[in-house]
Order: sequence, then structure tokens, then C-alpha cells
Amino acid sequence: MKTIESPTPLEEAIRINAAERTATIGLPASTGVMEHRFPLTPEGAGMLVSRGFKLKMERGAAQHIHYSDTAYAKCGVEIVDRAESLACDIVVYLPALEPCDAKRLKKGALLLTFLHAEPQHVDSLKILLDRHIISLALENLTDETGNHPFADILHEIDGCAAIAIASSLLADAVHGKGILLGGVAGVVPCEVMIIGSDMAAEAAARTAIGLGATVRLFDNNVYRLREAVHRLGNAVIGSSLHPRVFESALRSADIVVATDTNPHCGTIGADLVEIMKRGVITFDLTSNAGSAFPSMQVIDLDLASPSDNESGQPVRICYINAGNAVPRTVAMALSNTFVTMLDDILVCDGVANALKLNAGLRSAALTFLGKCVNSKVAHALGVRHVDINLFLQFS
Repeated sequence: MKTIESPTPLEEAIRINAAERTATIGLPASTGVMEHRFPLTPEGAGMLVSRGFKLKMERGAAQHIHYSDTAYAKCGVEIVDRAESLACDIVVYLPALEPCDAKRLKKGALLLTFLHAEPQHVDSLKILLDRHIISLALENLTDETGNHPFADILHEIDGCAAIAIASSLLADAVHGKGILLGGVAGVVPCEVMIIGSDMAAEAAARTAIGLGATVRLFDNNVYRLREAVHRLGNAVIGSSLHPRVFESALRSADIVVATDTNPHCGTIGADLVEIMKRGVITFDLTSNAGSAFPSMQVIDLDLASPSDNESGQPVRICYINAGNAVPRTVAMALSNTFVTMLDDILVCDGVANALKLNAGLRSAALTFLGKCVNSKVAHALGVRHVDINLFLQFS
């Protein structure tokens, strides 16, 4: 008699209806005087809507990147007032939150921002702890390879923008020198001096080379310098920070750009600033903007005017926040990264689970359910820093 085998049960993938995912993302307008960057373009917002998120944007929030509310509404974004945009499950706000806005955040919400541990933001940080807000510093977030996707793209934009703006200032026939960076036969090109060899330095060097300038790259990290020079090619001159070579380059440079160096190479004091050309265009792209040239007057590009850097001015100036000059480019670049990151959070079914499963997200955490999990923020608050890995392990 033939034996009939019983059917073997098989696993079946459960389809999740994207329409059932109702996490809300708030996009408040920036109230910072010196912060015009915005995280999402209409296209980027539409991609998140198609993935099941509900987006709520404050009226006029994207005016700095020249997009209307209608452009976002067509992509499925709800246009609301400020209070409603701050009361979402996830709030994306790049400047430091004011205390009045921090109080409007939903308890237990996720705040995506940049690291703001300065003393003037202590009150807001205390409110984040009281309301058990999970806050992440985007520039600290890492991917599976150890790279910093948000920080790297912003550094690249800063480097490109610094040279583009400096070139425009030099070409100004009224307030500048009325000169091109280079590329003209029979005319000696301008000299661009870049301190550091990180992402911002490479982007600045590549842009300057493309415009025909003579580019010198300085860094005491010889291995990183070698890699940068290899990628940039023979058009760039790489050197360690030998005092005589450094001073010679500083004397003849038309543009000086300072970026983060590792190990830290110190600051350029008043004695070195004094030997620089009159009318030299100077940018500080370091993480502590304005610290590279402590004797110079710091001017944010939002508050700059063409006459700031005239050769007859008695005070030398240093520009900061180069990326603010190209906020639409920033929005286009950030949109792609935001979509990927928020997808990861959605797949993990919540922020807490995402932090447990994703070491890159954990590295960006500032506050977590009433605990301060970032050493810089803890120092600013005067409280004890808690290791988020231990906290998650026993939570």
C-alpha cells in the first residue's frame, strides 16, 4: 500500500502594506540667523511619502532653497503651522532648537539635528532629557564601512563652495582684485593654499585645479596626505607643515582654506596672518569654525558683503559656513542620505530597535530616553555621560 506523505509547512513572507505605516516626519522652518540649509527637496520628500511616512512641513520652510509650499504639497507633504511640524514622531531640524521649540516636541520623539553642545543651548538640552527625546547628531552617524555619510557630503560641499565663492570675490572688479584664478595663457595663475587633506580639502583642491589655479596641500598626517595627492594627481603640490615652506606659501597665497587636520596642527596666529597678502580670501572650514585664524574677524557668509575683503581694509577677515551659500545643493545631497537612513529605521520597526541593531546610529546618539549618551553634551550640561551600549543592553 502506497504511503501518502503529509505536506510540509513552509515559511511565507508577510507583506507589509506601506500605507499602514504612519510615522510622521516634521520639517520646521529654520529660525537660525546663520543656518539656511534645509534637509529635503520636494523629490526627496516624495520618496519618503511613497515609503509610508507622513510628512508635515511648516509654511515657508523651504524658502531659502527656492522651493514653494506647493512643490512639496504636490509630492504629498502636508503644509502646517510650526507647532504641528514640531509635534511629529520624527523631527528634522538642523540648527540648535530654542527652548520654546524643544517644549513642543512630542515625548519620546526622534530629533535629527547637528551637534549643538554650546553653553547657550543647555536649556534646550535639558528639555530634551526631561521629555525623553531621542536625539541624533547627523554628522556623527556612520555607515557599515565606518564612513560619515552626512558629514562627508557637507564637507565636500563646503570645500567646493569655498573655492567658488573665493573665485567670485577675486574676480570682483570693484571690491576685489579683478582677477581669474587661472587658465589664461601667458598669465601666472593664482595660488591656493589648503591646510589639511580631508574631504573638504580634497573638494577645494579639485575645484581650484579645475579653475586653473596652483594648489598647495599641507598636512602633518603624511599617510592621509599621500592618499589625497594620489587621488588629485600631479596638479597638486603636497607638503608636510614644515615652518619655512608653510610661511613661504602663506606669503604668496591668494586664497587660504583651513580644514580639519589630524593630528591637530595648531592655529595660524597674528604673526603669520600679518605676512599674508592684502586682499587674500580666507576660509575656515574646520569643525570649530573661526578657530583656525583666531586673530581674524570672523564673518558668516550670510552676513558678508562684497566690500568686506577690500585690500585697503585695516582688519583681515575669515569667512565661515561656506555651505550656507549653496543651500539648495545641500538639500539635494542630504535628501538621498535621509531616505536611506529613515528606511533603515522603518525596517527595524522603531528607533530603539534601530539603535540596538545599527552601530552607526548609536554613534550619533546625543540623548536617549532621559539619559545623556554623548560626552560633549554631558560636559556642556555638567552631568554624567552614560554609555548607550550598556544602556541598550539592559533596557
